[in-house]
Amino acid sequence: MDPIGKKLLEIARDELGYTEKGDGYTKYGDWYAENVEDGDAYFKTAPWCDMFLAWAADKAGVTEQAGQFAATVQHAKWFRKHDAWTTEPEPGALVFFDWSGSKDIDQIDHVGLVEKVDGKTLHTIEANADGYKLTRKVRSMDTVVGFGLPGKVKVGKKYTPKHAAPPPSVEELNGAPATAGAETRKQEPSSSDHHLPAQETVLGGVLAFVLCGTLALAAGRTAAAKAPSSPPVRLRKRGKHHRPAAPVALPADITPADLDAADAGTTVMPALSAAAAQEAEDREFWGRIAHLREDEELSFWSSLHAELSRGDEYASTRSFR
Repeated sequence: MDPIGKKLLEIARDELGYTEKGDGYTKYGDWYAENVEDGDAYFKTAPWCDMFLAWAADKAGVTEQAGQFAATVQHAKWFRKHDAWTTEPEPGALVFFDWSGSKDIDQIDHVGLVEKVDGKTLHTIEANADGYKLTRKVRSMDTVVGFGLPGKVKVGKKYTPKHAAPPPSVEELNGAPATAGAETRKQEPSSSDHHLPAQETVLGGVLAFVLCGTLALAAGRTAAAKAPSSPPVRLRKRGKHHRPAAPVALPADITPADLDAADAGTTVMPALSAAAAQEAEDREFWGRIAHLREDEELSFWSSLHAELSRGDEYASTRSFR
């Protein structure tokens, strides 16, 4: 049995019989929303088979080995990335299902915990089973894509910087060995060396320690000033196991055809408006000069001017002769 999976099974057995509320709410989704997704209310009513395992891993203190996911596809790929993925069943393993039987990791629909293996038959504990409860199930291998083994996930060792060693003791500052059997090196003093009293030696060590701490504090403040004030952007990946968002509904008196017609009308409006404006401008221009055609006084002066022009031309002709 997988040792980490065994701890998950202990938590899961105590939760058998839990059912989701009418709107899909579960305490596991609520916990996941508040502790993993920064309060995103979507997860409070989302499919919860994998969020239950994240909750159980947190209760058992094995989050680093079991993972913390809401999407089953990403969870399975995480096990594969950590070389903890197999197609052989084992009690304590996380079992991933594809109801179509495709064996494709990208088509995974559901996840549970293997409690017992009986040949090709699996006895499991599953959350969100039968659509609403946490219960035991008996499954065949036909719909199994693979298994995640949390016990094989290697947790990296925490790095301890060299400068984190404890400060030297008074005995070490005075030249005495810190522990029995420790190797010490002695150097013959020259004739010009002056031996400092023990009190002055300790004082010098303390002053050096204070100076180092001051420099470290200044460096820390400088690094903090350069750090961004806003938290980094989180990229949330939601796998196939999540419900899509509900589409926006149109009002009862509006159809898609109405929207298409309005869009088409809006497209040709600029052209119609330009033609109408040109026509109105033409009407205004001809309307302003139309009275000049019928102005009798203007016609009189025009005819008089024509007669005078002909008279001047005749007079000029006679003088020339």
